[in-house]
Amino acid sequence: MRILHTSDWHLGQYFLGHSRQAEHQKLIAWLIEQTRLNAVDSVLIAGDIFDTGAPPSYARELYYSLILALRDAGVGLTLLAGNHDSVAVLEESRNLLTALNTVVIPSVQDDPNEQVRVLNTRDGHPGAIVCAIPFIRPRDVLQSIAGQSARDKQQSLQDAIHAHYQALFALAEQKRADLGAHLPIIATGHLTTVGASASESVREIYVGSLEAFPTAAFPAADYIALGHIHRPQKVGGFEHIRYSGSPIALSFDEARQQKEMLLVDVSSEGLKSVTTLHVPCFQQLLSVRGSLKELEAAVSAAASQAVAGETIWLEIVVRADDYLSDLQTRIQKMTENMPVEVLRVRRERSSAANAFQSQAKETLNELTPDDVLARRLQSETIDDNTRSQLLSMYREVVAQIGAADAA
Repeated sequence: MRILHTSDWHLGQYFLGHSRQAEHQKLIAWLIEQTRLNAVDSVLIAGDIFDTGAPPSYARELYYSLILALRDAGVGLTLLAGNHDSVAVLEESRNLLTALNTVVIPSVQDDPNEQVRVLNTRDGHPGAIVCAIPFIRPRDVLQSIAGQSARDKQQSLQDAIHAHYQALFALAEQKRADLGAHLPIIATGHLTTVGASASESVREIYVGSLEAFPTAAFPAADYIALGHIHRPQKVGGFEHIRYSGSPIALSFDEARQQKEMLLVDVSSEGLKSVTTLHVPCFQQLLSVRGSLKELEAAVSAAASQAVAGETIWLEIVVRADDYLSDLQTRIQKMTENMPVEVLRVRRERSSAANAFQSQAKETLNELTPDDVLARRLQSETIDDNTRSQLLSMYREVVAQIGAADAA
């Protein structure tokens, strides 16, 4: 059986004032063609289908067009919720979509058997069993215990997630025995694992105080399809534990990444191979940096990479110690009549002596909320351990608010 593993589509993303709708439309058309060319039996999207819990109407249209196109192509689809996805939004059409050869798992289910599914080949024969595990919220697997320390909460949550994986894996083994066929077992997940390398567009998942899930805690599945980290990678060097990464660049620091999907071939003997499927770039993003003197040549070089009839989205990072009140005007003049659109301009200070003064002149849209709090804490006369604990507590509260909003 051949499974296509992808994740983190973020349908409906509004990127620095720009919609990604056209890119996602091209991505869907490309994906459908790849399922035909590569004889894919089933597609698995490991979380963050949408960018927000309240996706715009065009994002929902893209979602349903993907489902219908795969149904028409005879390809099964399994959709797992991520931390960006609303449980309610994915739940509302879940039962209807089963008629379209699509399985949606919006959250941890009361009946664990709902999360253990048989994946069929194009000709309708069982090809694999999937332990379909979405983003896990603390309340899905834990009851709050008064008086627990942050370390105790972390350990409790890791233990609960580990137990959830093991329970579903045991059910999958039982289902395999009941079917009388040695089907391979696939597991999924939407979380940060130990050693995974993230990017600036990834919203870190601080579930309780859990920062990363150890790879040793995963069950002995033949393949583990992960989402949340946008950079494609093996986890811990293991061939069978993978992040597919996002199919389009979701931040400027992802712009030079070669985006991927993964063709996963499994058989009764387990994992046979994982083949990288390179995703074409549907909208060029580039980040250029340098002093004002250097930028003119850098911007010209970037513009020369534009495909005829298309515009490059540009981030400009200015290396300078002096505050320039007319920076935007200078950049605008510099990029006139070039096939580029400047989405963001930010300053990069090189002088450590002027660091505090430079930060004071930065605008809020150049900083993340984490940056703001971290810099505020840096100005306080507290020890590093206390500073780290306060930052961790802040992230935990933000994650809980985000989970409540998504629910």
